[in-house]
Amino acid sequence: MDNIDMRILKCLSKNARLPASAISEEISLSVSAVIERIKKLESAGVIRGYTIQIDQEVLGNKMVALMDVSLKHPDYYEGFVALIRKNNRIASCYYQTGEFDFVLRIVTDTTDGLDEVYKDIKSYEGVEKTETHIVLRTIKEETALLPNGDQN
Repeated sequence: MDNIDMRILKCLSKNARLPASAISEEISLSVSAVIERIKKLESAGVIRGYTIQIDQEVLGNKMVALMDVSLKHPDYYEGFVALIRKNNRIASCYYQTGEFDFVLRIVTDTTDGLDEVYKDIKSYEGVEKTETHIVLRTIKEETALLPNGDQN
């Protein structure tokens, strides 16, 4: 990847629907060259897909919580991961080092929705302990980071 690829990624990270012609104007490269470079970035797996950002609050999902989860034993890993993947209120799940094995980001409409997720997690026999934190405000949430944090 060179500087031109980085500039293309920067344009797409701001607006994934930006046409190649607009990117071409922005970075002073022909439209065909932009299209070819985007195809190469896709083939190389740098660009894994295109998506939208949804304002969860507009959809009524005003509650975000982070839940730390520890398992009793690593043997429970696969079952726990399967449980997490089935739950549509769990937006993210990270396997981590430290006192807790996982951190989950839960997005839901009310405390009742959070309680349902909590009960689902706690009822899994491999869960040893949890700790839940309510998010008061999201300060930063990036979905497409470029090397060195070059977003501007």
